[in-house]
Amino acid sequence: MLKTGNLRRALLLSAVLPWLALSAPAPQAQTAGPADPAQPAMLVADQVFITPDRTLVAEGNVEAFQGNIRLRAQKITFDQETGTLQIEGPIRIDQDGDMTILANAAEMDSGLRNGLLTGARMVFEQQLQLASAQMTRVSGRYTQLYKTAVTSCHVCEDGRPPLWQIRAERVTHDQQERQLYFENAQLRVLDVPVFYFPAFRLPDPSLERTSGFLIPSLRSTSNLGTGIKVPYFFTLGPHKDLTLAPYVSSSTRTLDLRYRQAFRNGRIELEGAYTRDDLYPNEDRGYFFGKGRFNLPRDYRFTFDIKTVSDDAYLSDYGLPDLDRLRSRAELARIRRDSLFLTSLSHYKTLRDSEIQSEIPSGIAEAFYQKRYFPSLTGGELRLTLQGHGHHRSSSLEGNETASNGRDVARLTADLGWRRSWQLGYGALAEAELGAAGDAVRAYDDTFFTEDVTRLTPRGALTFRLPMTRRETSGATQYLEPILQLGWRDEGGGNVVSEESRFIEFDQGNLLSLSRFPSNDAREDGFTLVYGANWARYAPDGWQAYATVGQVLRSDGDPRFTKSSGLGGTTSDILMAGQIKFGERLAISSRGLLNGSLNFSKAELRGEWRTDRAGLSGTYLWLGTDPAEEREKETSELYVTGRYSLNPNWSARARLRYDISDARATRAGLGLAYSNECVTVDLSVSRRYTSTTSVEPTTDFGFTISLSGFSVKSGNKQYRRSCSKT
Repeated sequence: MLKTGNLRRALLLSAVLPWLALSAPAPQAQTAGPADPAQPAMLVADQVFITPDRTLVAEGNVEAFQGNIRLRAQKITFDQETGTLQIEGPIRIDQDGDMTILANAAEMDSGLRNGLLTGARMVFEQQLQLASAQMTRVSGRYTQLYKTAVTSCHVCEDGRPPLWQIRAERVTHDQQERQLYFENAQLRVLDVPVFYFPAFRLPDPSLERTSGFLIPSLRSTSNLGTGIKVPYFFTLGPHKDLTLAPYVSSSTRTLDLRYRQAFRNGRIELEGAYTRDDLYPNEDRGYFFGKGRFNLPRDYRFTFDIKTVSDDAYLSDYGLPDLDRLRSRAELARIRRDSLFLTSLSHYKTLRDSEIQSEIPSGIAEAFYQKRYFPSLTGGELRLTLQGHGHHRSSSLEGNETASNGRDVARLTADLGWRRSWQLGYGALAEAELGAAGDAVRAYDDTFFTEDVTRLTPRGALTFRLPMTRRETSGATQYLEPILQLGWRDEGGGNVVSEESRFIEFDQGNLLSLSRFPSNDAREDGFTLVYGANWARYAPDGWQAYATVGQVLRSDGDPRFTKSSGLGGTTSDILMAGQIKFGERLAISSRGLLNGSLNFSKAELRGEWRTDRAGLSGTYLWLGTDPAEEREKETSELYVTGRYSLNPNWSARARLRYDISDARATRAGLGLAYSNECVTVDLSVSRRYTSTTSVEPTTDFGFTISLSGFSVKSGNKQYRRSCSKT
């Protein structure tokens, strides 16, 4: 009897477990097969016996396992003569948390590729559930559900309808393609029919990529009216896809597109739009952005970034990135431990009304090579740098002393520098730097810079630091580092074109630089003395702060430094910068230049505060007048963004850019979003107040709604609608 019992149990497992494998979604888009017979299988039940008519019965808390598949039922009956299985519920079939089938009863054939389940529900990834009066398995691949209700919303037991559901006469799940096909379906909101679909298709949640419609959005602007955008996603293989998004309103007909492709050694992404609208009647409008990156042999890397637009106002009219200049760039680079090679071609298109495209340097070519050596004879580090630069204006006008107009420039630079550091007594550190740079510069299409110029610029510096540390009884650590630098540079002769160093930033990054001009077309000249200090404090509870103070003294003033640079005359403004952080919730940083009259010539303040429920960040910027930097009046501007979670479902956000000098807002926006386990609704309104000859003030309204459960990732945050009546 023991051997017979073991034989019958084996027969039961051979019938039940293959069907379990066929019922679960395949991990990839391929034909599903039965459970791997090599995997151990196990049947657990309160009783397993054979009736006189040779029917095998397992009843009482029946559980069958194989691999990641688990079947639970109250009773399983296997009739060997008819080859049918009778399964009495409640029935629950799980596979690795991806899919669950619940049913009251089931009748299947011996291969369990065909059969009928009554009172059945199918749940995908604990998110999307399909409840039906009857479920049928066909050919081990298709699952058909009749009179089905589909939703990802929490369903309350008191009979209240879910927030949304799809009612369909029949739903077919293709296990191989991982698709859901609906017939005679209605979309209902709170059980009220909203849309009717004779037939449509949606992916099941286990499928990450498939062709189909994406979330539509509504947009209303004062310039374009109210319109709708309906994107459609095309999978063009495992490594590329295309998204087309028609956008139609009373004033525009636009087709947006995005193409992405991944290669073995890189990737590209292209996006753009073609437009015909009432703002520019009978004109073709649009934009094109493209970017890509490729890893080439011998550690080379190639990147490109392309931006072009039909007219200056297009990006603003269609809510695209708010840019005032478009830079297209192709770059080839190789970065190694002891060398750096980079060459690039760039093109600039201006969208500013104050600039003429033909008179700005629109074409720029650059090459840079640097090699590091570590000579044993002298110690320290030796750097050899070679650099080339050229920019071109499309204007045919010739530049002069006061206007660049059509001037073109080419420059070659060679630089050799050596530096070494020593540790002196009492913890003091010393660093020496010696070097020289040679330049060859030539200007074209210019009546003022008519000669080729070559110059040699030697330099040297000696820097002393005295880092000190103090540990407090509270466990906090303080650091203090006084700094003193004596530097010298002789720029050499020649009247050199200087167009790249018009805007100078004096900050912590170049406090100890021998030249604070941003480019090699200008270098500081004469002796300089820099003094300052760095201070920092770190506490075990996460509180930390740092500060930098410094000033530059020079033997001769340099008229090329602008008024607001803080570097004019023989004594610079005092650089003051610092930051304070209270754990991960609050951070405040500031930077400013304090002049001899104890007034700030330039100041910036940033702050960020965040909690699990709210967040606030802001920036305040003040710049004094400076005609050399094309700033005829003071700039005082405030930019603030914030968010607040009203409750687990509702959240609000806001942003404001305010011009304090003109006492008016330049941009403002508000947003309100609702999210739960099955739907996300987003409302937004934004206003641009500024205007130019090509851009008018506009108000933009946005509305999007997305239903969760159909291959849409909702993030890590979990929502659950309460079924409480109160």
